[in-house]
Amino acid sequence: MRGRVHGNIQKDGTFSVIPEMPGGVCTPDELMRIATVAVKYNVPLVKLTGGQRIDLVGIPKDDLPRVWTELDMPAGSAWGKSYRTCKSCIGDAFCRFGLGDSMGLVHKLEKRYRGIDSPGKMKLSEALVKDVGAVAIGDGRWEIYVGGAAGAHIRKGDLLTVVDSEEAVVALAGRFMQYYRENAKWKERTYNFVPRIGLEKIRAIVVDDAEGLAAALDANMQASVDGAYDPWKEAIAPKTANQFATLIPVSMES
Repeated sequence: MRGRVHGNIQKDGTFSVIPEMPGGVCTPDELMRIATVAVKYNVPLVKLTGGQRIDLVGIPKDDLPRVWTELDMPAGSAWGKSYRTCKSCIGDAFCRFGLGDSMGLVHKLEKRYRGIDSPGKMKLSEALVKDVGAVAIGDGRWEIYVGGAAGAHIRKGDLLTVVDSEEAVVALAGRFMQYYRENAKWKERTYNFVPRIGLEKIRAIVVDDAEGLAAALDANMQASVDGAYDPWKEAIAPKTANQFATLIPVSMES
């Protein structure tokens, strides 16, 4: 159900709507549109999520297309097994102690990988306790961590490597995610996948290309990126006539 209508179903049968906000950033106009939609559709709960986004909870199924259209924001991919979100501090753009452009990097990561399917959900951050984390250490350098968790399971991510540019973070994060996508068990999160495979083996494959897989991993990820689309566009062109109908009329004619 939730995959077909692109939102998390709640216990009363309504859905939550979470638009994309890379690193928790949105424009004032987007913020006003969210508030306007919440008022217009009498949304019973507006909540800030742990992923630095705004969740409109309690949207009836048949209201989803109108809500998405009036929000006019990309889907936040907050359902199913996929890339979910990337959190960020404000970085060196505003922070007195910032060592890198965290918000800029998050924007690049989220725009590239949003909605990519995977064996388990993937969450990214500038912290050490997410599936993939990137931490600025100054002079344009970034540490990349993998296999972290800070929810029901707690695990500090392992240091995969240190790189010298945002572009390298984006490339290696994508290569790791693709290796995970191709080799993890269904529903296996990275915090189980990394210790099962072993950090040294993952580093050898993803960073050092010791097995000659890097080009194929990059190409396969690019194919997925090229094939991704914003599912909320189905508000305008639904896949089926009754995709968002709460009740489907049944003919009594024999």
